[in-house]
Amino acid sequence: MKSKFNKGLLSFLLIMSCFIGASAQKRDVPVPGTNGPPPPGFPIDGGLSYLLIAGIAYGVYELKRKK
Repeated sequence: MKSKFNKGLLSFLLIMSCFIGASAQKRDVPVPGTNGPPPPGFPIDGGLSYLLIAGIAYGVYELKRKK
């Protein structure tokens, strides 16, 4: 049980270190079409919505499978 937890924690830390490294990169050239922050009420990206829906569906599947 403890070994499984340690593997999960190590995996999480490795993945997060990749995200931190990627977000710490300096961008010298502005991206075309971005003139500032998005307007208020800006919709969530479609990919994030699909990820949320897939996570909910997987959670429901796991809960039904355990019964």
